[in-house]
Amino acid sequence: MADLQSLTEAVVEMQEDAALAMTRELLAGGEDPTQVFGAYQAAMEEIGKRFERNEYFIPELLMSGEMMQTASEIIKPHLGADGVQGKQKRGKMVLATVQGDIHDIGKNIAAMMCDLNGVEVIDLGVDVPADRIVAEVAASGADIVGLSGLLTLAFDPMKEVVTKLTAAGLRDKVKVILGGGQLDEQVRTYVGADAFVTDAVTGVNYCKEWLG
Repeated sequence: MADLQSLTEAVVEMQEDAALAMTRELLAGGEDPTQVFGAYQAAMEEIGKRFERNEYFIPELLMSGEMMQTASEIIKPHLGADGVQGKQKRGKMVLATVQGDIHDIGKNIAAMMCDLNGVEVIDLGVDVPADRIVAEVAASGADIVGLSGLLTLAFDPMKEVVTKLTAAGLRDKVKVILGGGQLDEQVRTYVGADAFVTDAVTGVNYCKEWLG
């Protein structure tokens, strides 16, 4: 007999087939769908902790995210009009890989993990000009701007985004977080961002802290 704790453990241990089977069994048995979704959220928190301890790595993050997305599709028909995802949202982020850089693995992981932790993500893709990012921030009323870039050539486009946010009168209304393997405190200061991260888990933690 499936239960919520067993479901969480199956997700944490990457037992995809078992987890999805338990999800269907629990829902068919009348379990509250928000509780089922909560079991996945608890699993994602534990997976994030294992990532931070270097027990899990990017493949586990990707696989767990895929499990969560599949489970969401199973759960949604059992929800009311608002849905689990809608009830969980705590803020909004505009996310992009900046102009001149087309790397998206880190950005995609960040988008997935932020979404699963209650942040509505507007993902603009890769090689995105500063003006488009600033326009989307203005239009969406975003709380956070996430700028991704793997290459050192991304630093100046990141700085351009912050400069244009300031010029548009938006800088004091948003938090700016940078993501990428080449980043350090010196780059954060140069760009004028609020934080930098080299992994998605830390980035999610910043977002959760900022959004309360």
